[in-house]
Amino acid sequence: MLLHVESFFVQPFIMNKIYIFLFCLCLGYSCNNGSSNEDKTAAGKKEDAGASAGKKLKTIIFFGDSLTAGYGLEDPSKAFPALNKKRLDSMGLPYQVVNAGVSGETSAGGNGRIDWILKQPVDVFVLELGANDGLRGISPEETFKNLQAIIDKVRASYPAATIVIAGMQIPPSMGQRYVKQFNGVFAKLAEDNKAMLIPFLLDKVGGELALNQEDGIHPTAEGHKIVAENVWSVLSSVVQQ
Repeated sequence: MLLHVESFFVQPFIMNKIYIFLFCLCLGYSCNNGSSNEDKTAAGKKEDAGASAGKKLKTIIFFGDSLTAGYGLEDPSKAFPALNKKRLDSMGLPYQVVNAGVSGETSAGGNGRIDWILKQPVDVFVLELGANDGLRGISPEETFKNLQAIIDKVRASYPAATIVIAGMQIPPSMGQRYVKQFNGVFAKLAEDNKAMLIPFLLDKVGGELALNQEDGIHPTAEGHKIVAENVWSVLSSVVQQ
C-alpha cells in the first residue's frame, strides 16, 4: 500500500520534470533558431551594404559658366546639374555629379582651369561654355579654338569619356553675320569630335521673361527645370547604356 501511495506521488513528479525538460528543450531550439535567423538577416544586410558600398560610381562633370553654377538661385540644388543628379539617383544609376560651373567664365578661362578639374575621374564630360564669349563679342574662331583645346585635354586624359556639348545661341542684336558664325561653333565641335550635342541649352527658356531672373539672362528655378530636361534628352542615352 505504501508502495502504491509512493508511486501515486512520485510518478506525476517525474512526468512534470519530463514535461519541463521537453519545454526547455523546445524553447532552447526556438531561441537558437531565432538567433540564427537574425544572424543570417544581419549578415545579409551587411553583405548588401558591402556590395552597395563597393559599387563603383561613374563621374559626370558639368563644366561651364554661371548657367551651370546656378547663378542667382537660392539653392544650388535647384540648378540643372543637381536636378539631373536627382533623376539619376531616382533611377538607381551609379553616377556622381560634379558641378564645375564658374560664373563669368569664358572659353579662355575654362581652358585655363581644365587641367585642375581633370585631376578627378571623368566618364561623362558636359561642356557648357561660350555664352559669355558671345555676349562680349569674342570672335567665334577664338571660341572654337578654346573649346577644342578643352576637349583635346579631356580626351588626352580620359580617352573613353563621353563628351556632351551644350549648344548656345546669342541675340540677333549682335549682328546677323556674327550670330550665324557663333551659333555654328557648337555643331561643328560636335561633328569634328564625334561628340553628342544639345542643340540649344536654353531651348524654351531663353527670351521667356517668366522663366528668367530680372537680368533676363539667367534662368529661374522653374527655368532650370526645363534646362534639365533639355540636358536629359541627350544625357539619358549615355547613362542608360
